[in-house]
Amino acid sequence: MSRFEADAREVLLRRRRSLSQGAAPPRPSDPAARWADYESIPGPVPEGVRRELADIDAALDRIQQGRYGTCLACGGPMGLQRLRAIPEARYCIACSGHHPHAE
Repeated sequence: MSRFEADAREVLLRRRRSLSQGAAPPRPSDPAARWADYESIPGPVPEGVRRELADIDAALDRIQQGRYGTCLACGGPMGLQRLRAIPEARYCIACSGHHPHAE
């Protein structure tokens, strides 16, 4: 793993942690659970957050497989500036306009 990939991995993991932070719901059988515990449970995860988490997980998989930085459409290089700006990017600038939900 290159230094750039290691840095991207750290950025992606930090972003993933910040998006998925939340308290685990208390167990209904827990006698110490109070109503306030249940009220503090975060609501359902919005679709945009779920999509971003999926994009982050996919980017982490590409890093692990050694395919990070390669456009999924054309197979060309993504460019360092693009990956620094959007580390979970799947497509290069040229291909991003041709794919729905492309970053």
